[in-house]
Amino acid sequence: MASSSVLPFSSSFRSWFHPCLASKITFTRRTNSLSIVTRSSLSDNSALLQAAKHTAIRFFNALNVMHEAHSGCNCRVQCCCIETSNVDSYVKSGMVVGFGAGHASDLAIHYLGQQLKAGALKDIVGTPTCVGSASVAAKVGIPLEQYEGSSKIDVAFSDADVIEEVTLSAIIGRRKMMGEESIIQEKVSQFNLISCVRCSGYLSLQTILGAAEKLVFIVTEKQYRSDLDGSIPVLIQSFNWMETAEEIDDLFLGDAEVWRRPSVGYAGPLGGDFPMVTKEGHNVLDVIFTSPIIILADVANCLEQVDGVVEHGIICRIPCTAVIASENGLRIIDNNLILEAGRA
Repeated sequence: MASSSVLPFSSSFRSWFHPCLASKITFTRRTNSLSIVTRSSLSDNSALLQAAKHTAIRFFNALNVMHEAHSGCNCRVQCCCIETSNVDSYVKSGMVVGFGAGHASDLAIHYLGQQLKAGALKDIVGTPTCVGSASVAAKVGIPLEQYEGSSKIDVAFSDADVIEEVTLSAIIGRRKMMGEESIIQEKVSQFNLISCVRCSGYLSLQTILGAAEKLVFIVTEKQYRSDLDGSIPVLIQSFNWMETAEEIDDLFLGDAEVWRRPSVGYAGPLGGDFPMVTKEGHNVLDVIFTSPIIILADVANCLEQVDGVVEHGIICRIPCTAVIASENGLRIIDNNLILEAGRA
C-alpha cells in the first residue's frame, strides 16, 4: 500500500472522451456554431494571462504591467524576453496553430481570438487537441481544422503539469487532488488524447504537439523544477495489464509504485471495481515516484521498451520553449539555445 502522501497523485491522465460534446462542435469559420459555454478565466492582468498573451503574441523586450496577486496585494510584474529573442510573435498571420489543453492554453486561445478580431492577425487556423480548446477557439472566432497525418502545424502551445529544468521535458496527464485545477480532470470523459487513434476528428495531444515545428509550454514557476517526483501516467493495453504493471514496477523498484487509475475516486493499487478504460479499451497506470526522477527522458525510454505500453505522459523534444509565469515577471527558456550554448 502506498502512503497517504502518495495518494493525491492519483487522479487524471489524458484519456479523455466525450462524443456528446464532440458532436456539438462544428469545424467552421463562423462562431455561431458553438453551443458550449466555456469556464471563466483569470483576471485580465494576472501573471498567467500575461504568459498566455506572451505565448500567443510575444510582446515587448521589457513591459511593465500592474496586476493584483492572488493574495489581494498589488505587485509590479516585469515581463521580459530573453536577450536573444526579438519582438516577433510566436504566431504570425497565415499560421496553423496547435491548441493544447489547460487553463493557460485557453487564455492564449482567447487572446489570439482578440488579435484576429482586431485585425492584428489574419488567416489563422487552429488545430485543437480536445473539446475544451476547440470550444474556446470557436467561441472567439478562430477557424478550426482537423489534423491530418501530413498537415503542417507551425506552432503549438499547451499547459503541462511539470517541466524539467533546462531540458524542458514535460509531464502531462497527472491526476489532481479533489478541487484542484487539472488540465485533465475535465477531460477524463472527453477524449483519448494519449492514444494515437483517430476519434471524432481528433488525434492525440502527443501527436499534434510532436508534429508542430515549434512547441511552447505555458507554466508557472512552481511547475518548472529540477527536483522532479510524483506520478507519470502510462497508457497500457488492458489485456494482461497486470504483467505490464509488474514489469514497470520492476523497472523502478524502490523508486516508484504502480497504481491502476480508477474511473472515479481512489480505489487502491488495482483500480477497484471500476478502473479507467479508454474508448480503445486501454487502462491507465500512475507510476508514482517517491524518489527523485534523475533524468525524465531516461524514464520515457524505459517505458517505451515495455510490451503493452501504448503511450506515456512524458514529452521530450527539441526545440521547445517554456513561458514561465510568476509574480516577478516572465521567464522564457528555449532548450535549443541551451543545447547550442553547451556545444560552443
